[in-house]
Amino acid sequence: MVTPGGEVAFVKRMIKESLALRERVGWYTTMLGKLSSVSTIVEVLREIGLQNWAVTEFVQGTKTRRWAVGWSWGDMHPRMDVARRITGLPKHLLPFPSEFAFHVSSAPPDEVRGRLDTALKDLPLNWQWQHAQATTGVGFAKQNVWSRASRRKQHGSSDAGTRGDERAQDVGDEEEVAIGFKVQIEGAKETDGSEVRVRWMKGKDTVLFESFCGMLKRKVTTMMMQNDS
Repeated sequence: MVTPGGEVAFVKRMIKESLALRERVGWYTTMLGKLSSVSTIVEVLREIGLQNWAVTEFVQGTKTRRWAVGWSWGDMHPRMDVARRITGLPKHLLPFPSEFAFHVSSAPPDEVRGRLDTALKDLPLNWQWQHAQATTGVGFAKQNVWSRASRRKQHGSSDAGTRGDERAQDVGDEEEVAIGFKVQIEGAKETDGSEVRVRWMKGKDTVLFESFCGMLKRKVTTMMMQNDS
């Protein structure tokens, strides 16, 4: 109401300032009074090449609504129920889904936990459960260590100690992490199977996250099928 060009012009100025400040600020956020302004602002963010943003709406009573947009030049991702909590926005303007889920039939969480643990510990990455009996764990990798090319490179190592050294290095400098993820296993509500949820916490490569999720699903489901046979 007090800025020439209204709220869109005001937030565009914020975006321009964020181009200079970059990661000196973790997240830039703003509330907006019009849903149409959200679409305009997200389009501007996409045009400048930014890939990490969030949108949400606030509902007060039965009629009053406000909207918010947040963006970051960093690689930490909020939960999907936070970053995509909005109605009426075109699908292509929503941020990339930071969560992936798959179902494992006829297997309780404890059994899936063992198979998933085996699959991840076989890779040169940093992986650990939150505690000894937890069904939630966190992992980090510096690169794609599950591709065929990476596996061939691992098998070409002189001995198992080489892989151990690689894993130890992955525990180190967090700034070099290419992907950070959280895995949670829950009992399925309507079947005797389990639900595995993978959340993308850190990273900038959407293809890498999709590749990791696909690999994890294949490994776990294949292990379960072999176990059944």
